[in-house]
Amino acid sequence: MADGQRFDDEVLISLLRRLTVESDRFAEMFAEVHGVHRTDMNALAVIMDAAKAGTPLSPTALAAALNLSNSATTSLLDRLERAGHVERIRSARDRRKIELRMRDQARELGIAFFAPLRQELLAAWRDLPDDHRAVIGRFLTTTIDATVTARGRFVEP
Repeated sequence: MADGQRFDDEVLISLLRRLTVESDRFAEMFAEVHGVHRTDMNALAVIMDAAKAGTPLSPTALAAALNLSNSATTSLLDRLERAGHVERIRSARDRRKIELRMRDQARELGIAFFAPLRQELLAAWRDLPDDHRAVIGRFLTTTIDATVTARGRFVEP
């Protein structure tokens, strides 16, 4: 984009669409190399984000986050467990509940694969002043929230 270009609604939507496509293409490379489904990768991301937030994640919560049935979630977790990426453990707070935990192997694999993208993003953002980062942060947060809201309103034709 050239300096001085207007970022009207259509340009922003186009840029988001392009970012989504490029992000999907990058993630698909990882999935193909490691023989995992895209849904498996999304599940790992949800589990990792819950762990970072200090919020234990149950299989039921994962199913809701990914909009999957209980049986599909069980199949997904069986695959991830067999691959050594995830374990199901009893909650320390309530032994009746199951929590999902990402294994170190999955974390290390993801870090190694996504490190080049992280490096490129950090280099691209290096010179952004704090006020620009704040605007970008608000933009991304409100865009994610709007997407979640639209997804909640989706009705199949």
